[in-house]
Amino acid sequence: MDYTGDPAGAHAYLDAATAAPLHPVAREALVASLADGWADPSRLYAVGRRAQLLREASAEAVAEILLVRPDEVSFWASGTAAAQAAVLGGLGGRKRAGRVLVHSAIEHSAVLHAARTAEAVEVGVDRLGRLDLDSWSAEVRRPGVALASLISASHEVGTVQPVAAAAESCAAAGVPLFVDAAQTVGRAPLPPGWSLLSASAHKWGGPAGVGVLVVRKGVRWLSPYPQDDLHRPGNNPGAPGLPQVVAAAASLRAAAGEAEAEGVRLGALVDRIRERVAATVPDVEIVGDPVGRLPHLVTFSCLYVDGEALLHALDRRGFAVSSGSSCTSSTLRPSHVLEAMGVLSHGNVRVSLHRGVTEADVDRFLAVLPGVVADLRAEAGF
Repeated sequence: MDYTGDPAGAHAYLDAATAAPLHPVAREALVASLADGWADPSRLYAVGRRAQLLREASAEAVAEILLVRPDEVSFWASGTAAAQAAVLGGLGGRKRAGRVLVHSAIEHSAVLHAARTAEAVEVGVDRLGRLDLDSWSAEVRRPGVALASLISASHEVGTVQPVAAAAESCAAAGVPLFVDAAQTVGRAPLPPGWSLLSASAHKWGGPAGVGVLVVRKGVRWLSPYPQDDLHRPGNNPGAPGLPQVVAAAASLRAAAGEAEAEGVRLGALVDRIRERVAATVPDVEIVGDPVGRLPHLVTFSCLYVDGEALLHALDRRGFAVSSGSSCTSSTLRPSHVLEAMGVLSHGNVRVSLHRGVTEADVDRFLAVLPGVVADLRAEAGF
């Protein structure tokens, strides 16, 4: 699997949790929709009506996969924009209830930044990265809670969260639940009980620049942006281009159709990575839940290794991976997710697989990794 154009196919892209390569269906839909998707779908002339039909068909396709109504779906300029609109709009619509936002300690940074506009209450996780349900239940019952936020599965370590149980606690307290499902949509069925949901197309193989926001009927949600005269669904400024929306919807349908088989295949490859890294790399910690996890993602931390140096060394050997360690963060702080879990945060590597990854890619990575870690430790004097 070559992601750089190298004819030898020497590079393996193993960072699908950041962005998955464009699905072939997305590419085909994007090109096909350029003929009619350029026009303004709010206009009444023929090309505008054709564009409107494309937008409606895209919303229907996404709604079918997410098991919601098409008029509950809106498209945003990014997954970040959709997630933050969910939080800000959910808080805005529930001003009379209070200003408290209850969220897990492992939410995506986009949600945490939005949480700063409210009185935020953080609920911890255990060492596997799983939500403390007892604390969650107690916090959502406190006076003044307007909204709760829970990521569907950790984007850094892959631990699947108990969304259905958390939603039951929220329902009992009369608090709507927002779920950031960026890592789950297109890969696994969604748990029930949520009120608002966001997703990001480039996580499932759609084009970048398309976020999805779902607001269920009956949920009080107020757009955080000023009203305008365009009457866009969700009143979202800077809506994504329609061809990208069409490609996102088409690729979601394709990814969802492949999800079960790909989950089995990628899960077996991740199991192999977990087993071989633990056996061949000394002083390593595999983090996250070994069972209740996403099938395509594994994270491990290597003691006595600089995270940035490790990523660069792997890149030079043809592997694109990511890290949650402090060395790769612009804030120079350790990953808040790993900190919340109480696990080793330095020398951290996240490997996340996609439909194009082969057994050969994984075997080559596993063959190279021990030597890379040993060399870096030797350079550092360990």
